Parts: sequence; structure tokens; C-alpha cells
Amino acid sequence: MKIRLNEDQEVVKMIKEGLKAKDGYCPCRLEKTEDNKCMCKEFKEQIADPDFEGYCHCMLYYKEK
Repeated sequence: MKIRLNEDQEVVKMIKEGLKAKDGYCPCRLEKTEDNKCMCKEFKEQIADPDFEGYCHCMLYYKEK
């Protein structure tokens, strides 16, 4: 298993700017809760799933099997 950034540097730049503007909370989510703090709870759960391969909700990270 490997976690990596999206290959599209423009997406990475945009999401990182959004994270900075929202104090580390996912820019794709409205609520500022601990569940939405990057790396979000949803993606952590997807990482724990051995069958999951794909991007996190905001497309910043990708989990490879």
C-alpha cells in the first residue's frame, strides 16, 4: 500500500491553497469538524480498507494497493 499526491500539480496546488485558507480543513467540505481535518476521517477509513484503491474526496491523495 502506498499513499501519494495527485499527479496533477494544479489540483495539488489548488487543494493545498484551500487547506491553508481553511486552517487544514478540507476545502471541499462546508463544516469545520475534526472528521474533515486533512487527512479526513473518510480517507483514513478508506486507507484501512484493504480493497480500496483511489482518490480521497478532494482528490489530493491517492491510495495505491
